[in-house]
Amino acid sequence: MTTRERVLTCVYTVCCAAFFLVLALPLHCSAADDDGPPGRVARLSYVRGSISFEPAGAPDWAVAVINRPLTSGDKLWVDSDSRAEVQIGSSTIHLNSRTGFSFLNLDDRTVQIQLSAGTLGLTVRHLDRNEVFEVDTSNQAFSILQPGHYRLYASDDGNTTIVNVREGQGESIGAGRSYAIQSQQAITLTGTDSLNADVESAGGHDRDDFDEWCASRDSREAQSASRRYVAPEVVGYQDLDDNGVWRYDLGYGEVWVPIAIPVGWAPYHFGHWSWISPWGWTWVDDAPWGYATSHYGRWVYTQHTWCWVPGPASIRPVYAPALVAFVGGSNFSVGMSVGDPSLVGWFPLGPREVYVPGYQVSSAYVNRVNISNTTVSTTTVTNVYNTTLSNDVNTTQVLKITYRNSSAPGAITAVPQTSFASGQPVALTAVAVNQHQIPAAGVTMRAHVAPTSASLVGPAVATNNRIVAPPAAVLTRSVVAKVAPPPPAVPFERQQAALAEHPGEPLARNEVESLRPANIPGAHPVTAPLSVETQGNEPKGQLNLQVGDAQPSSPELVGRPVSATSPEQQKRPLTNAAASVFPSYAAPTTNQASHLPNSGPAHDQSSTQPIREQVSYRSAPSENGPTAQPSNSRSVQPAPAFPGPLVISPAKASGNVGNLQPAENKVQAASPVPAAPDGDKEKEKNK
Repeated sequence: MTTRERVLTCVYTVCCAAFFLVLALPLHCSAADDDGPPGRVARLSYVRGSISFEPAGAPDWAVAVINRPLTSGDKLWVDSDSRAEVQIGSSTIHLNSRTGFSFLNLDDRTVQIQLSAGTLGLTVRHLDRNEVFEVDTSNQAFSILQPGHYRLYASDDGNTTIVNVREGQGESIGAGRSYAIQSQQAITLTGTDSLNADVESAGGHDRDDFDEWCASRDSREAQSASRRYVAPEVVGYQDLDDNGVWRYDLGYGEVWVPIAIPVGWAPYHFGHWSWISPWGWTWVDDAPWGYATSHYGRWVYTQHTWCWVPGPASIRPVYAPALVAFVGGSNFSVGMSVGDPSLVGWFPLGPREVYVPGYQVSSAYVNRVNISNTTVSTTTVTNVYNTTLSNDVNTTQVLKITYRNSSAPGAITAVPQTSFASGQPVALTAVAVNQHQIPAAGVTMRAHVAPTSASLVGPAVATNNRIVAPPAAVLTRSVVAKVAPPPPAVPFERQQAALAEHPGEPLARNEVESLRPANIPGAHPVTAPLSVETQGNEPKGQLNLQVGDAQPSSPELVGRPVSATSPEQQKRPLTNAAASVFPSYAAPTTNQASHLPNSGPAHDQSSTQPIREQVSYRSAPSENGPTAQPSNSRSVQPAPAFPGPLVISPAKASGNVGNLQPAENKVQAASPVPAAPDGDKEKEKNK
């Protein structure tokens, strides 16, 4: 080969690589870049015992159920003798008993967790170059810098945090100082305004029962056969292994077929609908394996059985609230006669069929959410998107499209709109559908049903009418944050009237912000002087950092409330409803993942106005001390300057909080736990 031929070959290779790189870039960009919601959402993947949760913007706590999607502002409480697991992409969070947990922020670039009390284990399998993975407690903010295994403990009195890096690397910031923590190291931070730090080797400590449970759950990832057929970020694919089989189909490639399902089973039939912003109506499946198959890929009825067809394994998937097409409206009712209740129906989208979201997005987002979940060209996606006729915001009709699954046996499920809106179990409230009604009713991209407060939590679960709420100290605890979290969710009661004007359509971001109460403003820039301390012989100095327009002498800045719930709000009756039970599964033992209602104590709830608290950011105190730049082995560029820790403090509740009626016999708040003695903290540190 001549020199000229070698040069031309090199140029051709570089051009091809650049071309494919440009093609791949839009697939991995943030959803925020193209005016859409986040492309990833967390999943409550395991519950054992008594687990309660409070959705963002909701005034009440409810019983947590498996497969509930979790996002920014959602809170969890794991009560005594209970455990829970949360999945985010390829990462897993394990929660031990008596643990208060919430997402301060969760989007495509950031996972920001608040650990108010208790113990959590983290398995992080992948970190993007600029991804933030942070755990905030009452006296520090821990940033994960490398994939690995981590364990954090926050004491009940809020005075102690123990960070154990089993494998990986992290950085803990608090009281104006930063501590680098390497693999096989543990640090104990005691105090709030000033910290006492104790760093020691963690390699020789014994593992306890919680560690063994975390390891057993993580082993499912390495042993999963389904990982060969799906992208690693498909949440919940591990549960497919024990509940179905993979087989090759000539028309669709590798497909997954569920086993041990009840007679007449169909996708999106056993579960309920919940309203989760900013996506709107979201499907929550009853089956323990139902998360991945409800929010990724497509279903198809072929060879007399239902098969799930995953999206391309090489493309990072984009979460969808439910990959269905809706049927319904004023022309869709039980008997087509006056007085019959209006219905809302749906059926699963098939392979190569375009999903057009019912929430406001751009064409770029529509491309991403489709090409990552099924084999379809961008040209097809664009054509369907452009031929969606919108005569007005309440009537969206897709033209000239034949849906394969619309004629499959049992594919179309319909329920009364009142049952749909209240999150009732679909299998218990479904009605027979006359196929001849479908053309008259029409196919739409969203359910034209306005949400209610019951839509946020789904069906009430049979737990003797009692829900365990976190202790008051956990609800109102302040945390330190390195990254400023977004503003809190606007209370649902302030959005409800606007949502009723356009049923089924979530509010745009600017619409939501216009409804924000004056006493809960959005985030503000913060200045926080910071001294960085590492273990070693690094040079000393003072690092003063500034964000936005904040000045070093700025007073306390109003920011995000950590909790919009007061202790009084734990005393609310819960409307009873039938429990949703997947027919083909027996009640699990205490060592099995459960999709069934927990048998823990609970309390009744009723609709009352939420207490709105104000929270202020205040700069963490500055201290003189050794200084060094924080390290980040994931980046080849110099580490960027970062703001110091933010102390997020809940202000006292306003006196005008509505009429709160105590219900002594209805409420069981988790009893406060006294401050752990030094011996208990030493045991946790040794773990």
